[in-house]
This record gives sequence, C-alpha cells and structure tokens, in this order.
Amino acid sequence: MSSIIFSILGIYIFILIGFIAKMSFKESIDDKTITLINVYFLQIFLTFWGLLIHPVDITLLYAPSVYLVIVAMVLLISALVAKRLFEDKKEYSIATVAAIIGNTGNLGIPLNIAIFGEESIPYTTIINLMNVFVVYTIGVYYYSRGSFDVKTSLKNIVKLPILWAAVAAIILSMQGYKPNDEIMKVLMMGAYASIVMQLFLFGLYLYGTEVKEISKKLTLWIISIKFLFLPATAFLILYNIEMDSMIKGIIFLELLMPLAIANVNFASLYDCKPKIVTALVFISSVLFLGVIFAGVKVLTYL
Repeated sequence: MSSIIFSILGIYIFILIGFIAKMSFKESIDDKTITLINVYFLQIFLTFWGLLIHPVDITLLYAPSVYLVIVAMVLLISALVAKRLFEDKKEYSIATVAAIIGNTGNLGIPLNIAIFGEESIPYTTIINLMNVFVVYTIGVYYYSRGSFDVKTSLKNIVKLPILWAAVAAIILSMQGYKPNDEIMKVLMMGAYASIVMQLFLFGLYLYGTEVKEISKKLTLWIISIKFLFLPATAFLILYNIEMDSMIKGIIFLELLMPLAIANVNFASLYDCKPKIVTALVFISSVLFLGVIFAGVKVLTYL
C-alpha cells in the first residue's frame, strides 16, 4: 500500500513545482505556449515511446475493447443527460467528456505496476493507447465544440500530429519493428519531458483557479460520473464476463483514475474554460487519494 501512496505523491511534486513557478513569475510564463509545445511536439515522442517499448500483440486487444465499450456506454448516457442539465455550450462539452478522460498513463501505469507487478505493463500500455484514441478523437471533438462548429471540430482532430504518430507507431509495431537502444533513449527523453510538462502545466493552471468559480452542479455531475456511475458500470460489465481477474482489475482501476491533465491541455487549446477544467481535475485528484483504497478492495469481487 505504501508503494501506491509514493507513486501518487511522486507525481504531485511536479504539479507543485508548476504552481510555485506561476506564483513566482506570473504572466512571465505563457501557459498557451507550453500547451502548444507539449501537444504538437513532445507528445509525439511520448506516443512512439509508449507504443514501441512493447510489441502490440493482437491477443491483447480484448482488454482495451472492453475498456472502450464501457467508456462508450457512459459517454452516450452522459451526453444525453448533460444536454438537459447544462445550457452553456462549454459547460455541456466539459460535462459530457471530462469524466471519461482518465489519467491512465502518468498515474494508471505506475499504479497498476505497484498493485499487480510488471505483468500488468502490456495491458496498461494497450489500454492507455485506447485512452489516447478516445482523448484525441472524442475529447478533442467535444472540447473543440465548446468554441467551434462541427466541421471545424472534426478538422481539429485530424490536425493533431499525435493521432498520426499513434497510427504510425502501431503499424511499425505490428510489422515487428523494434528501435535500437539509441533511438529508444531519444524517445524516452522526449516522453518523460512531455509527462513532466503536462504535470507542470497542470500546476500553472491550478494557480489562480478558485473552486468557487465552478458551478456546483457541474462539479457534482463530473465527480458522480467519475467515481460512481463509471466504476459501477465497469463493475457490472466486468463481473459478468469471462476474463482473467488481473486483467479485470487493471481495466477497473484504469477507469477509476482521476481526470487526466489532457483535459486541461485541450480546454486551454480550444478555450473551453481551462480554469474550470483545471479545478475539476484538481478536485478529482484529491478525492482519488481516498477513492483508490476503496477501489482496491472492490478488486477482490471481480
């Protein structure tokens, strides 16, 4: 259990550094510039590194398929209900998509290693890939829809280089390509730089964000979807299918992860109330410190 706590606290250090940096230098640090550098450049390295570090095995696709089905079901219900609850276009976009974009990579992978060991890596990697697909298609579409029309939102998906980087990496992996050590070192440098920058960016947006700015209705909705409806749906589906208990546990925990910092990236990129999204990510991250222990106990029933 101590390894779980240290895994989480280690991640929060970089968030704190970003917060302190913004508090110290304020407007001298341009949040949007850092977002653009991370999304359009560094995350390409993260994508290639994550997908080429282990071969993509077609037999592993069952786990992310189940993950996608659960996410799609919750997204559909969320979109229909949120339409009636939120009149503001940007709040509706946030309410629809934020809760399904979890931190499956930066937090989910190390956390699953702490609980299940290195045997979890192939499954967490491929599930994280599925989450990347969700983030850079559905996530981009909805956050973009907060400020743009449907046609422009669809164009915004295609314009993101990380989507094409993921396609290229999958093709290379399925063709049996394995980068040499020198190439992997370069990819790893860029990948870790991207991860740290995402956490740093979260800290930047966290500074000056006031929780009271957020609609209580929006907060309650996001937290309820994230920590009640989504895990409940996941449990019902996982409980009733035949699958190795470890894989079930990995899928369940990945869906339980708090809101990903990618939410902040795209809310900032498409001007969809990034301060509010930052506060929501922060609230979910704090609550997660307690939720994870309940989640681990649920694993015994899967």
